[in-house]
Amino acid sequence: MHTCRNCNQSFQTELALELHRDTCKKGQLFCQVCGDRFREGDATQDGWHFECPNEECEGDGLQEDLYRVDDVRAATH
Repeated sequence: MHTCRNCNQSFQTELALELHRDTCKKGQLFCQVCGDRFREGDATQDGWHFECPNEECEGDGLQEDLYRVDDVRAATH
């Protein structure tokens, strides 16, 4: 079994998991450089290096410039 690390949904094959990652609602990323939100699949081609898909932005690296939406907390005053 292959399990999505974002939503814990399980799949029979690795291919099914890879296809799911592109549409996983919990897999969204946030770029702190430009403020864009996007799917994980749009930010990587190899699954290891991540960069903001916005051509005008230079944000890259998970936990450097790119964060999972679930990990971003809104500040309240």
